[in-house]
Formats: sequence, C-alpha cells, structure tokens
Amino acid sequence: MGKVGKREGGARSVSGSAPEYTVGLDIGGTKILGALLDPAGEVVATVRRSTVHGAEGLVAGAAQAVRDVVESGGVELAAVIGVGLGIPGIVDHVSGTVKHAVNLGVHDDELPLADLLSLALGGVPVVVENDLNVAAVGAAHVLERSESPAGGTGGAPEHEDLAFLALGTGLASGLVLDGELRRGASGAAGEIGHIPVDPLGPECPCGQRGCLERFASGKALEAAWPSRYGKPAPVELFEAARAGDEEAIVVKDRFASATASAVRLLVLATDVRHVVLGGGVALLGTELLDAVQDALREQAKVSSFLGSLKLADRVRLAPTHVPVAAVGAAVLGRRS
Repeated sequence: MGKVGKREGGARSVSGSAPEYTVGLDIGGTKILGALLDPAGEVVATVRRSTVHGAEGLVAGAAQAVRDVVESGGVELAAVIGVGLGIPGIVDHVSGTVKHAVNLGVHDDELPLADLLSLALGGVPVVVENDLNVAAVGAAHVLERSESPAGGTGGAPEHEDLAFLALGTGLASGLVLDGELRRGASGAAGEIGHIPVDPLGPECPCGQRGCLERFASGKALEAAWPSRYGKPAPVELFEAARAGDEEAIVVKDRFASATASAVRLLVLATDVRHVVLGGGVALLGTELLDAVQDALREQAKVSSFLGSLKLADRVRLAPTHVPVAAVGAAVLGRRS
C-alpha cells in the first residue's frame, strides 16, 4: 500500500475521491490489538501493543496503537475517517464513555474515552463499544467476505446474521441480526450465561442459581477439571480425553453438551444463521467444534423439530487469521 498524500481536510486518492480508511482497536487487560480497514473493508494492517492501565495511559496507548497501525498500512492519519474501540466494562456507546473496566484501571467514574482519544488524534471521530459486541460485528464481517461466492462484494450481506458465543471466564453472546448490532433496551441482549437452567444448581455470582454460565464457560470447565501440569485447563482436559481418561471424557462430554445447549438457546431465540464460538476456550479449535456439533446432533435425535433446524451445521469457530474484535471495531467506526 503506497503513501496517501496529505491535503487540507484529509487525503485524496488519484481519482480525487477521499479515501475512507478506518481503524479498530480491541483493548484488553494486557494488550491492544489494532486493525486498519481500507475503503473496501479489507484488513490491510494489524498491530499489537501492551495495555497501559489508568485513564491517561489508556488514552495514550490507544492513540499510539492507531498511529502504529496506520503507519504499518502505509497511509496517513488524515485518510482515517473513523476509529472504533472495543473495551470491557460498562460502555455507553452514545456518549462514548466507559466505567467499571477494572482490569484497565478504570473504576466508578465515567471516562469520556471517545472524546479524549479523538482529541489525541486531532479530531478523528471515535466510537466506543462493548468488547463482545465488536467481536460479533467483526465475525460477521469476516465470515461474509470469506464465505460469499462473490468474495464479499455485491449482493446482500448473506452472512451478517449471527451470534458470537464467547466461552471465556464467563458466558455471553453478541448478536448481529440482519446486519444490525442488537444491544437491547438496557444493553443486556445476549447475556444468556445468566439464564437459569437448573434450579438446584450452584449459586451464580449474579445472585441466581443454576445459571448456564456455571456449566458452559471457561471458569466452569476449570472447576470441573483443574489444571495439573501448568497448561490451560481446557487443553489438559481435551488431551486427557484424547488419551482415553474416562473421567476426562465424562467432563468433556458434559461441557460440550452444556455449550450445545447455549447454541440451541441462541438459535431458538433468534434463529441466527451462524453461532460463532469464540473466547479463550474456543482456542481449542476443531476439537471443541467437533465435540459441540456431536452434542447438538445427539440432542436432535429426540426431536424432529430440533433436527429440522440443523443446529450443528450453523456452528462455526471464530476466525483466527485476523483480530476479529478489532475488525469489528473498525467496521463500527465506519458506520458512525
């Protein structure tokens, strides 16, 4: 990608039209992942930086990540029409504020992150969104482009209808329905981890009992199969099951069945085209996908209705060749 020359008010391409690049950042407790999208929506550069905690460090680190990824893509900051951020915590996407992002050093006071970052970047518009929502948007964007016969150009956005099921410390989903991000009236859309599925089950930190998160999440898996050799608990569990450990097989099957129940719930509630497995547990890859699909097929045997929905065929793994959440943030930066 060659340099785009600066001009007053922005950059111009050879044809005279203003190029519309966008940047997305996925900000986590330890790292910032950035992605630069070109005017066609293709990822042209990515970057990774360490996160600096606290308000000042967070803004400065985000601004530097934007500059780094723009430079890596061979364009000028003047060519960027918008920046999107995905961040944990309580996010107000309208005002661009975040609070209670405790793993980033942001606590009770609302941090006007969008305004502060825009100021640091010379006025580039900035939008802020929940990290799970940007992951859903990014997964939809990447799947649309990778699976469309037309290569993602022209025609209806066939694949922009999905749930991103995050199997991390907890369990939650982001929803993109008919190409639109669904936040809900109070921002709680997709919080399926706190749907009680067993009234006699273990207590949940949310105050309920037997929530789905207590059975289908990284934390639930770690409780059922604690790490013994220093590897992540999901890796050790699946290795033991693969080696024929009967107890491990039982725990693995139980976890896969609970995750399949989460998939079934999402499809029955929203009838999304795809359910994309993401989060730390999903790094297991095809072994996890196969286990969940097998559980869905087994569950469908008792119901011709479930069988007709072809649940197993709807499940995908989150793309790993690009930082999906950063891509989603860049997409939202374009839409703002």
